[in-house]
Amino acid sequence: MREGAARTGPAWVQALGPATTTVLLRHGETALSGERRFAGRGDIPLTGTGLKQAAAAAARLAARGGLDLIVSSPLERTRQTADAVATATGMPVLAEDGWMETDFGEWEGLNHAEAERGWPEQMAAWLSDTAAAPPGGESFASTSDRVLKALDSLLAKHAGSTVLVVSHVTPIKILLLHAMLAPAAALRRIQLDVACLCEIDWYTAGAAVVRSVNDTAHLALPGMAG
Repeated sequence: MREGAARTGPAWVQALGPATTTVLLRHGETALSGERRFAGRGDIPLTGTGLKQAAAAAARLAARGGLDLIVSSPLERTRQTADAVATATGMPVLAEDGWMETDFGEWEGLNHAEAERGWPEQMAAWLSDTAAAPPGGESFASTSDRVLKALDSLLAKHAGSTVLVVSHVTPIKILLLHAMLAPAAALRRIQLDVACLCEIDWYTAGAAVVRSVNDTAHLALPGMAG
């Protein structure tokens, strides 16, 4: 939504009452994301570019206004991103384990080619079935169960609020699929860049409206090239 614009929505949701809005922010760049390597539970910090991206997102969200709370994954890269927004907006940050990234087990830190060379059968299964897990790790199906429980808790505790959720690529994709009633296999058909914003309105009876996906307008500012 354009900052300062009047908030509108589909006519069919008008009878459902006020929405609970989740503004979803993926953390900024890390050394692993920059090299397109598996980054799950490894507690790695943002790069210098990632810190700039977090600051740009924070400025964008401060201009947007209207946030009531920031909820974050407890991992360092998300906490650094959330803390930048907290500094810019004055909003408190609540860390919750439910918003952590998938545990990629023995693939942590590897790229896809390296993981495939070491575990060809497991990689083939993982690519074709969201119930398959990396060796020693967590399946996307298990991640989805965890993330949707975190969503249910958020909606129960903060009904009618606008909550910034600072998380990782997989949990954010899971929320988008859930809102759009999309199949689990669609998880691999969404691109979410580092430090991107998405926004979803949640209504009663499970209704939802996706308002934006992979919004990176704030990263086009001068000085963001690195």
